[in-house]
Amino acid sequence: MKNARKIIFYNQKGGVGKTTSAVNLGSALAAMDYKVLLIDFDAQCNLTGAVSGDLRKANIYQIVVGDVPAASAVQATIFKNLYLIPGSLDVASLSIELVNENNREYYLKTVLESLETDYDYILLDCPPSLGLETMNALAWADFVIIPLQCEYMAMEGLNLIMRTINNVRKGGLNPKLKVLGILFTMYSKRALLNQQVVEDISEFFPDLVFKTIIPRSVRISEAPSHGLPINFYDKSNAGSKAFAELAKEVVSRVE
Repeated sequence: MKNARKIIFYNQKGGVGKTTSAVNLGSALAAMDYKVLLIDFDAQCNLTGAVSGDLRKANIYQIVVGDVPAASAVQATIFKNLYLIPGSLDVASLSIELVNENNREYYLKTVLESLETDYDYILLDCPPSLGLETMNALAWADFVIIPLQCEYMAMEGLNLIMRTINNVRKGGLNPKLKVLGILFTMYSKRALLNQQVVEDISEFFPDLVFKTIIPRSVRISEAPSHGLPINFYDKSNAGSKAFAELAKEVVSRVE
């Protein structure tokens, strides 16, 4: 059996759609009959709530510090083919707890290795920072998806992200790490600035930009409060259709 494709959602800026992208891409892949595991590696735990996960059970923090084996923390969600390792507020303390440990950047890679043949895709939501937690995620992943809000400072932030990923590769932390794609989120056709940002970044990174663009949508924003991915909350919504197209694009890039 092939190992899972391990994808992280990474941007050092908050509020750009990392969690929304992870949840809804995961659900769209599950709808294509892939077995998908979502990992909530952000102390805010928003991904867990977005799929009606149970925060009272074993979580990613307990896995990383060795309190529980990874498989025992996996929850079956109410959605077919979609599984979850919930988050924990304690994830925020990992940078302090692991700072003096040997091979501290590889804790996540080590503890999750046993799960890699159980799923087709493992998607991990990173915290909005470049702490030790995120370095662990970068060391573990096969691919990075960079969610990017179509705003003025996007290009400057993107250059920093690309530099970090190049340093991870060249520094030997994870030489095989690849950028799977840049994903434009919260896009409005009526906003000229949104159009300009998409054009500029697409011109600068023509091979990395996903063709699929995630539109700004009230329904996408509402869905997490109901514990539902958008394709269950409102299947006819433009955002639901966009994530279905993104899932096809992701499969075509990694298969």
